[in-house]
Amino acid sequence: MLLARLLDRMIRSGTLTVIDGHGRTHRFGDGTEPAVTIRLHDPALHLRLVLNPSLAAGEAYMDGTLTIEDGSLAEFLDIATRTRETRGATALHRVAGAIDYSLRFLQQINTATRARRNVQHHYDLSGALYDLFLDRDRQYSCAYFTDPGNSLEQAQVDKKRHIAAKLLLDRPGLRVLDIGSGWGGLGLYLADVAAAEVTGVTLSTEQVKVSQERSAAAGMPGRVRFELRDYRDMAGAYDRIVSVGMFEHVGVPHYPTFFAKVRDLLKPDGVALLHSIGRMDGPGVTDPWIRKYIFTGGYVPALSEVLPVIERAGLWVTDVEILRLHYAETLKRWRANFMAHRIQAARIYDERFCRMWEFYLTGAEMAFRNMGQMVFQIQLAREQTAVPLTRDYIVDWERAQRESAETEAA
Repeated sequence: MLLARLLDRMIRSGTLTVIDGHGRTHRFGDGTEPAVTIRLHDPALHLRLVLNPSLAAGEAYMDGTLTIEDGSLAEFLDIATRTRETRGATALHRVAGAIDYSLRFLQQINTATRARRNVQHHYDLSGALYDLFLDRDRQYSCAYFTDPGNSLEQAQVDKKRHIAAKLLLDRPGLRVLDIGSGWGGLGLYLADVAAAEVTGVTLSTEQVKVSQERSAAAGMPGRVRFELRDYRDMAGAYDRIVSVGMFEHVGVPHYPTFFAKVRDLLKPDGVALLHSIGRMDGPGVTDPWIRKYIFTGGYVPALSEVLPVIERAGLWVTDVEILRLHYAETLKRWRANFMAHRIQAARIYDERFCRMWEFYLTGAEMAFRNMGQMVFQIQLAREQTAVPLTRDYIVDWERAQRESAETEAA
């Protein structure tokens, strides 16, 4: 069986038992833990898994034609993603990969209209869904674990604090632009801790509605405003610009436009901070299942695709930090929260949606553990003197804010 030969190449550690569509049993791996058994309920799956393993496996799990008989989905995807160098090892996969790579720029053409449609596809889902697995502030990006044992709530607070420290909020009244402002949590935080005047822009109608409601409830509508607007339509001058979890939706063909706009909007002595998922192994393509069901038009870049564009835009890279397993730990907690509230999620949507969301959260976690995904934070400036010469100010600001919060809590 062609599928068996493929799995024999792919599965090098752990133990995977496959009961195929004809009821035959096959075992792969080195006999170690974890040990997982899956069942394929449709013989037609055999060829689909050979031709496009990721898309076929995800769709089969959603449809219930691939089930986990022993073990868990997380263990199955852990085994499947461990041996990265053998993925796509067959000639067929090399050809398919080359075709997909050649089309990646077409897949990432995100005009204003298409970008809004892509964002609404994911972020305009029911707010009740996001409440089931995110923290109370609805931070839908990588948390920052100063201690591996920290809760999701604490790690998301620490993420906002870490970003704020890099923005060098050294005086009140700074004008801050938040590109891709989500449900408003970061903008409200910056306005609160630094008395900043914040403008947040998003393409999600649900997010801007919630953000505006939160700003009004916090008594900050004059200092924090949120708009349904494309960043390309922005004008004015800002002391600080921040973008968290939005750059993955820009697309490589639009990077020159993005960084040119950041430079145009940033004051000469201003500071910008870009927080984005990245890949450590060079340019690639978006996973076909993720591209079809979760983030249409999305792409996770390599730094080698980003830094040359920043250089051509005439911006200084004043700091770069790579967050490696922070997002894996974030996704682990999101997945645990979602599974704890799975019944409620099924009431909002249906069982197939729940299996899709479980596959998404689990697969994303394994991408950060086994497949070279990471998060980068790039601090940018127009002038090389915009930030201090050493990084001490980042640690000092975070420590002062942490001590202040602990004092208030006591």
